[in-house]
Amino acid sequence: MTDVIDGNAVAASIRDDLTDSVATLKDAGVTPKLATVLMNDKQASETYISMKQRDCEELGIGAEDVRIDPDAPAEELFDTVADLNAREDVHGILVQDPTPDHVSDERVLSAVDPAKDVDGFHPENVGKLVGGNARFKPCTPHGVQKLLEHEGVDPEGKDVVVVGRSNIVGKPLANLLMQKADGGNATVTLCHSRTDDLAAHTRRADIVISAVGVVDLVDGSMLSEDTVVIDVGINRVDADNDKGYRLTGDVDFESAKEKASAITPVPGGVGPMTRAMLLYNTVKAAGEQAGVDVDLP
Repeated sequence: MTDVIDGNAVAASIRDDLTDSVATLKDAGVTPKLATVLMNDKQASETYISMKQRDCEELGIGAEDVRIDPDAPAEELFDTVADLNAREDVHGILVQDPTPDHVSDERVLSAVDPAKDVDGFHPENVGKLVGGNARFKPCTPHGVQKLLEHEGVDPEGKDVVVVGRSNIVGKPLANLLMQKADGGNATVTLCHSRTDDLAAHTRRADIVISAVGVVDLVDGSMLSEDTVVIDVGINRVDADNDKGYRLTGDVDFESAKEKASAITPVPGGVGPMTRAMLLYNTVKAAGEQAGVDVDLP
């Protein structure tokens, strides 16, 4: 019988474990704080920010929401980030995507102090990750690793196919899975939009992870028996409900479920883990900046 992995439950367990870490910091006079910077007027971003703030409040850590008019000069964003970098009470900084066209994405990634870059995308932190000495693992790839760990799936020696080569998920996840470390030591194939015969690769895999954003990119016919399937994709499709849409992943869930030994649903799979690992990185950042030893889950 296929195990449908409950990302909400795993994320809740991680948050519970982080409670002790936060208590250790507070005993030392440190309350972790995450600052989010929003420079767009998209409803999805508003929703993400409110969810992150709620997560922080439930864990008992600080959350500061900074809003910048999307039409404001780019320098207003960078001045804001510089101010947050300098504040000792702010331990993690996240600039919510997307930023306006007149703001350089590359400059945004480099603007946040690497010690407060809880997304893990500053060039210095990317270099540390590739070198096997990550300061902060990017939240979604780390969440995928934690899901596999919870499921008792050790990637070591296994053939893993990662579909998608984004800087946010695909590339860092492939790197983590191939590293000589716990949760790694896999033989990783990174597939993408130019890959010939994607199914030939996925059928050879013990673990398939799709992170593209294409509905039904992977289905059961492309899998071998007892494959572990992690669906990172999130897509809106039209639906006859109050919202007018429903969320689905990259994987045709019903057909893949017939082949998989374990599979994540969308929603309720990887998404909650991304948020949990953002909290993890914020608590870690607070401990490192304050010089307090903190046990992390």
